[in-house]
Amino acid sequence: MTIKVDERNIYLHDVALSEALASWHAALDAAGLLDTLPGETIALDQALGRVTAEPVWARISSPHYHAAAMDGYAVRAEETRGATETSPRLLKIGSRAHPVDTGDPLPPDTNAVIKIEDTHIVTQDGVEHIEILASTPPWRYVRPMGEDMVATELVLPANHRIRPQDIGAIAGCGHTQVTVYRRPRVAIIPTGTELVKPGESLKPGAIIEYNSLVLGALAEEAGAVVTRLPIEIDVRAAIKATVEQALATHDLVVVNAGSSAGSEDFTASIVAELGTLCVHGIAMRPGHPVILGVANGKAIAGIPGFPVSAAMTFDIIVRPLLYRWQGQLPPDLPKLDAVLTRKVLSPMGEDEFMRVALGRVGDRIVATPLSSGSGVIMSLVKADGIVTIPRFSEGHHAGETVTVDLLRSPRIIDNTIVAIGSHDMTLDLLADLLQRKHPTLRLSSSHVGSVSGLLALQRNEAHLAGSHLLDEESGEYNTGYIQRMLVDHGVHVVLLGFVNRTQGLIVPKGNPKGLGALDDLLRDDVVFVNRQRGAGTRVLLDYELKKRAINARQIQGYERTEYTHLSVAAAVKSGAADTGLGILAAARALDLDFVPLFDERYDLVIPVAYYESDLLKPLLALIDDRSSGFAAAVEALGGYGTEQMGRVLGEV
Repeated sequence: MTIKVDERNIYLHDVALSEALASWHAALDAAGLLDTLPGETIALDQALGRVTAEPVWARISSPHYHAAAMDGYAVRAEETRGATETSPRLLKIGSRAHPVDTGDPLPPDTNAVIKIEDTHIVTQDGVEHIEILASTPPWRYVRPMGEDMVATELVLPANHRIRPQDIGAIAGCGHTQVTVYRRPRVAIIPTGTELVKPGESLKPGAIIEYNSLVLGALAEEAGAVVTRLPIEIDVRAAIKATVEQALATHDLVVVNAGSSAGSEDFTASIVAELGTLCVHGIAMRPGHPVILGVANGKAIAGIPGFPVSAAMTFDIIVRPLLYRWQGQLPPDLPKLDAVLTRKVLSPMGEDEFMRVALGRVGDRIVATPLSSGSGVIMSLVKADGIVTIPRFSEGHHAGETVTVDLLRSPRIIDNTIVAIGSHDMTLDLLADLLQRKHPTLRLSSSHVGSVSGLLALQRNEAHLAGSHLLDEESGEYNTGYIQRMLVDHGVHVVLLGFVNRTQGLIVPKGNPKGLGALDDLLRDDVVFVNRQRGAGTRVLLDYELKKRAINARQIQGYERTEYTHLSVAAAVKSGAADTGLGILAAARALDLDFVPLFDERYDLVIPVAYYESDLLKPLLALIDDRSSGFAAAVEALGGYGTEQMGRVLGEV
């Protein structure tokens, strides 16, 4: 299938992933680009991880002589017959018993070795003999010629990825070199006028170009030699010239960005002009605007600019070609079944590749969906696995079992402490300290708000939850909610003191609008950013507004929500909001000012069964032990008190 592209750069086709791959592979096959790459002969010290292009046959046997396998004496086994403790046999050293060390060749007419510790020297008529007390069978303690490999034997087949032990076998059978497939040569061209190199100064609208680092690393991991070319601004003629130059010396050219339908998206038309445009637009998420083709007799791919789309489409679509060129299949990811912690909706017409965080809670693995945004690279950093939701599926219900392709080993999943609940920056400190002190353990936090955290405990989907829910009736933190949401549902927990913290208004440096109280949120010139429903900060805000008889609908921005304190601070830093309610540490992290308003308690809620488990003991010890340095690190953030850290406040 060949696609023509008009000047408007619209998607002319939006095909299924399987159809897109079939179309591209057909064009690659017609151009002879699905065959393995030519072979090259390299030295053995460069062979690790390379793939044999030809079978390796043994040139010599190994060992190539009969070799002693023990220190001792080489003898003819037949001459030891009849030797017993009561009737020992004497063999003259030098004629019937020959001293040998391990690895020595056996002298002619010998076929066995007697270990030196099974003999002792006897002198008879001035001549030294060995005395043996038992007979030995032929070839005992001997490595016969060809025991390991026999000349002309197949040592390694073609299409075999070379491991350390394979290098030893190749050398041991007489080779100093090996013929392997040439590594694929891949060029990556980042495009976009808005891009800057890592480390360069940033202005509004500038984007750090790191996709080429990620894509290059994925290609190198698959065995390719990567050329990362300089950033090309959005000038069609310049991009086309760079593409043509790269095609001349590479097997695959990857153009990053410029694959969508904007006025400065030129990749599709360049591919069509230079060769065959097979695909422009695939029904998948992330990664919709993918371009695949053949240009100047080489493979070419246009990869979306959003980081997650770029990484996942390259991994799913392009990397398998790199393995194929080296006679290999992509590595199989281990799979396991997991239970979804929340309902997931998926667009009906697209294959979706959903990132999830995993952990074993009780007797099941739970999967918590991560951000689906194509630009959220941290969703890949935090992802433990991928759930594929096929086209024409509406998604999955909470509690449904799904199959997960693992990105981490099952052992890591089993040693993961799952925290779901309110966001606090101290959890990141705790996660780092835990992994430094206990490298086999991991703390995985999902920030969904205090109420959602308690619901996760109710459904047995987490080991602990951070909570700071103020009960309007009692004025107490957490206990009322715990009673209603957990104890009344048969879940008994330990309420563990963690931190006291200050909540207030996060404002720009210098507090230019002079904000000092919640009443200021009613001003016409003030735009607020809120936390999501169920967040403890949102509960606190609504409680304080109600006390002051303030109508929340009169606050500009009350309906705009963020999921973490840092996200609120980022909204203020960017100018999208004038203020938001949050913690001092978040304001300090982004060099903002802070107006303190309220003191609150942030506790950890832990089901009794997990509080007493071996999995949580190291974590709880770090929290309780003042010498661990955790409390000091928390206090250094600012706005925190640690007086109650590690203290059991109640068990219900």
